[in-house]
Amino acid sequence: MPWSRIVSGIIAIALALTATLLGGWYYTLLFAVIIFLGQLEYFNLVRAKGMAPAAKTTMFVSQVLLIICTLDGNLADAVMPVAGTFICFYLLFQPKMATIADIAASILGLFYTGYLPSYWVRLRSLDGATLSNLPVSDYLSTIWTNIVHRDFSSLPNGLTATALTFVCIWATDIGAYIVGKFFGKTPLSDISPKKTVEGAVFGIAASVVVAVIAAYYLNWSKFPLTGVAIGLLIGIAGLLGDLTESMLKRDAGVKDSGQLIPGHGGILDRTDSYIFTAPLVYYFVTLLLPLVGKY
Repeated sequence: MPWSRIVSGIIAIALALTATLLGGWYYTLLFAVIIFLGQLEYFNLVRAKGMAPAAKTTMFVSQVLLIICTLDGNLADAVMPVAGTFICFYLLFQPKMATIADIAASILGLFYTGYLPSYWVRLRSLDGATLSNLPVSDYLSTIWTNIVHRDFSSLPNGLTATALTFVCIWATDIGAYIVGKFFGKTPLSDISPKKTVEGAVFGIAASVVVAVIAAYYLNWSKFPLTGVAIGLLIGIAGLLGDLTESMLKRDAGVKDSGQLIPGHGGILDRTDSYIFTAPLVYYFVTLLLPLVGKY
């Protein structure tokens, strides 16, 4: 593995962990940058197919969505239909008549690279109000004390759920890469020829192992069933996200979505596994866990 890939990967993980630990606007700012750059790459793929989407309008409303998610996550779902309507109005009054493909590409850009990733902000914000008024130093001290004493169940649910999701995705990627590279023989899909069934299965299994351990330390009800469930959820969603982005690139006729990250390609190339996972984990934590007695 090239050193550029290793170094850029370490830097990305350090930024993600720091922003996740701090939460709030620090975390929102990180995702604002990621979503902005990811949408630039997405619309470049779309233009390669000859479409003329409402790129600037979509990117603007996606940033507004992130701000609303940070202020009040309950209002976030209202943004999607309003923003979709606004995008359609914008395309209607362009000098060149918009096509179905232009509208569809714009709405997909809002949903795929704006709305779905915004769930990371909503997920991190869960139960964050209990510590939101503390100064940064006191906040970090409180969090660190809980970690040192292994009192993970006292940490904000948003922090633990976000960290768990990140680690499960990393476990899935690492497990799939190692097993697929050295032991993979059965192709998984024509969409991504390098992926193998062996790598995919082991990657998902690695996610399940990490999730079961986390569920134990977080004192989740119905352990280890809940750990297995969320581990499968994250592992499968990450794989589907990876294949979806590969499908977009294959249709656009490019190998990578961009060249921003040394050794990794573009933002979408490195965040494809994260796009579908946050919404599923958010509703798992907020809807399913209460049903099994978590709260």
